[in-house]
Amino acid sequence: MALFVEFHLIQNFAPSNLNRDDTGAPKDALFGGHRRARVSSQCFKRQIRLWVKKNGGVSPSVLGTRTRHLEHLLAEELAELGLSEPSKLNEIVSMALKKKNPKGEKAEEGDKEDEALLSYLFFISPAEIMALGEMVRNHADTIKNLAQKRKLKPTDVPDQLKDAIKASLSKLRAVDIALFGRMLADLPSANQDAACQVAHAISTHRVEREFDYFTAVDDEGAAHETGAGMIGQVEFNSATFYRYAVVDAAKLVGNLQQDSALALTGLEAFTKAMARAIPSGKQNTFAAHNLPAFVGVVLRRTSPINLANAFEKPVWPKQDFPLSALSVAALAEHDNKVSAFYGDGQDAWAYLDLSGMWPDGKGKGQPNLDALATWVKEQVASQLGV
Repeated sequence: MALFVEFHLIQNFAPSNLNRDDTGAPKDALFGGHRRARVSSQCFKRQIRLWVKKNGGVSPSVLGTRTRHLEHLLAEELAELGLSEPSKLNEIVSMALKKKNPKGEKAEEGDKEDEALLSYLFFISPAEIMALGEMVRNHADTIKNLAQKRKLKPTDVPDQLKDAIKASLSKLRAVDIALFGRMLADLPSANQDAACQVAHAISTHRVEREFDYFTAVDDEGAAHETGAGMIGQVEFNSATFYRYAVVDAAKLVGNLQQDSALALTGLEAFTKAMARAIPSGKQNTFAAHNLPAFVGVVLRRTSPINLANAFEKPVWPKQDFPLSALSVAALAEHDNKVSAFYGDGQDAWAYLDLSGMWPDGKGKGQPNLDALATWVKEQVASQLGV
């Protein structure tokens, strides 16, 4: 039977612009007929990855990197080749994976980027980087010859080199890739289905955009230069967010080639990162470093349950209660209702609650984040029998 590890967070952010749209405004969405503040799942996932890499207690040897610059990762190997243009390796790899030139075989003579890049971002594991380095050494002469061509086509890359490149990109053993997955459109065999799904965070209440009109003074202005040196405006909002993520524990173990110990280490780090990782957008302007008021983890056996509908009707402020506390109460009430209809009676909660609104007896309260992460690790290990 499946085991889903769900994370439910209530987090209030002070005035901020954590995640911007194409106009520079805070992202938002309509939900329940009302405008809500929103922070995208991609934004939080990147911050989680960065937090784990810096603080998560997971070895760098099992954490991937996302890039279009293979030449940066293989600088030592390419230096040994003496390539005048190390970035040509990106074009060689792209052409090795493509069935046809993405720009067409009849590209104009002047149609060449200043710097060759991979055709899309690669989410690549350290083991794959090492394998690519070995591939560069083993096929040095072929790579040198290809690097001398001004414009490469897929047919220029020998089959032997294509096979070596594809084989190098099949050594998946990275916690973050196992959690968040990857897709290589030109090499489906190297794809990884994510073990983790992260929802867009939405405010539990209605929000309106606000504008900060600002001026800046020219410190070197002359006496006759009155007024501001520049003026501008920044959009922002303030909101209490509901955040949700779910990890398929068995899928995570499978993605890590049945390495249960590594999967449990990854889950422990992910639990801490969910609470501690904060988006970096406009933080120099707003410094919205606000940690969650509530972090709840529940283990479910049947199917995941996103509890966002607890806030389909927006939470409204009350004089004596913070929005975050009212949101925690609404979350607990909605879970009780949904579980009564769809639960199997085996759901196990553990939580951190600064609001004081989570019902007594609904799971096990934990004294701190480390204890909560340990509870997740131990419970998953027990239920998976590892």
